[in-house]
Amino acid sequence: MTVSIDAVKAYLLDLQDSICRELAAEDGSADFIVDEWDRPQGGGGRSRVLAGGAVLEKAGVNFSHVMGTGLPPSATAARPELAGRSFQAMGVSLVIHPENPYAPTSHANVRLFIAEKPGEEPVWWFGGGYDLTPYYGFEEDCRHWHQTAADACAPFGDDVYPRYKRWCDEYFYLRHRAEPRGVGGLFYDDLNTWDFDTCFAFMRSVGDSYLAAYRPILARRKDTPWGEREKQWQLYRRGRYVEFNLVFDRGTLFGLQSEGRTEAILMSLPPLVRWEYDYHPQPGTPEEALMTNYLVDRDWLTP
Repeated sequence: MTVSIDAVKAYLLDLQDSICRELAAEDGSADFIVDEWDRPQGGGGRSRVLAGGAVLEKAGVNFSHVMGTGLPPSATAARPELAGRSFQAMGVSLVIHPENPYAPTSHANVRLFIAEKPGEEPVWWFGGGYDLTPYYGFEEDCRHWHQTAADACAPFGDDVYPRYKRWCDEYFYLRHRAEPRGVGGLFYDDLNTWDFDTCFAFMRSVGDSYLAAYRPILARRKDTPWGEREKQWQLYRRGRYVEFNLVFDRGTLFGLQSEGRTEAILMSLPPLVRWEYDYHPQPGTPEEALMTNYLVDRDWLTP
C-alpha cells in the first residue's frame, strides 16, 4: 500500500504541473504563482493560482496531502463505521474562470482517501470527476466535453460513463434553485469496487482527459467579441457557482471541517460576482437559451 500511495502522490503532482503548464500557454500572458503550505494538524499542499491573465481571469490548481487522527463529519456522514479512524487524503482540485463570458468555467478534481485503524486493513476509496459551467450555450462544446469524458471511461466498462454522468447531474444540482449548475460531466466517489490498481488507472484516465476536454473549448471561445451585457450575465451566473460551493460542495465542507488552509479551499471562488433579485432573462435571448436548452437533462452524445 505504501508504494501505491507514493505512486498516486507522484501522479497528482505531475498532473498539477501539466495542467498549469498548458493553461498558462493557452493564456499566453500570465503564469501561475506557487504557494506551498503546511497544515499544523498534518500534511500540506501546493497551491497554484493565475490571476488577471489575458484569457484566464482566475485559475486555481491545488494539490493537497493532508492527514489527521479522525475524519470530519462530512466524510463519515454516509459511512459511520469509519468514525474514529485516522486518515490520509490527497488530491488535485482545480477551477478555471475565464475572462470571456463565452468561455465556460470548468472544474475538476481527482482524489484518494485512506482511513486507517491499528490491527485492521486500511479502507481506501477514490473520487473525482469534472464538470462544465457555460454562460452561453454551444452544442459543439458540450458534445466535445461529454465525448471526451465518455472516451476516458470506455476502457472500464460500457456502464461507467452513463452512471457517472448521471451522478454528476444529480450532484451539481442547486436544490434551492431547482436548476443544475452547468452541463455536467463526470462525478464519482467511494470508488473501491475494482482492485486498487484499476481504480488508480481510472483516476489517471479521468485526470489525463481533463485538458483534452477543456482546452479546445477555451481556445475556441477565448477571442469571441463580448460586451457589458455578456459580462453582467456571466457575473450573475457565477453567483450560482458560489452558492453551490459554499452550500453543497463536499470538498469545501471536508476542507473547512478538517481545518485545512482556507485560502486553498476557497480558491475556487470567482474574483467578481453579482446577485440580482428575482432576475429572469428576456425571452428569445441567448441568455434564455442557456436556461432552456442547456441547463436541462440531456444526452449529449446523441446528435
